[in-house]
Amino acid sequence: MKGGFDLSNLQFMHADSIVKHLGIEFTEAGEGFLTARMPVDGRTHQPFGILHGGASVVLAESLGSVASFMMLDDPTKQRAVGVEINANHIRAVRDGWVYGRCTPIHVGRTTHVWDIRITDEQGRTVCVSRLTIAVITNQ
Repeated sequence: MKGGFDLSNLQFMHADSIVKHLGIEFTEAGEGFLTARMPVDGRTHQPFGILHGGASVVLAESLGSVASFMMLDDPTKQRAVGVEINANHIRAVRDGWVYGRCTPIHVGRTTHVWDIRITDEQGRTVCVSRLTIAVITNQ
């Protein structure tokens, strides 16, 4: 990520979106990483009372998409859109928070590939994901 990015500038992107509905909060942006957290509660549970794998994927894709947005040369003329995502769900979580950390694998002119690791409050791996983003020009 570009240094000095103010995360409060992201509020306009998530005013009425799945990020807001799931309670995802972007917590830190630094040189080469972006972090966020998401509650594990009724909004993110599957029917058996544990974190829904789809919610983990939403957290992962949100992190990668925002990370790519932060890397755009001109966000008024470019967009970052997801092309492919995969996720391996490692550990169940019943409550509390999960934390995602996004780091770049590849940042090119037209594609970005991100590694996203999601952990529980004890730092144990919950989900490992990889996201590919296409950088496109606005029409």
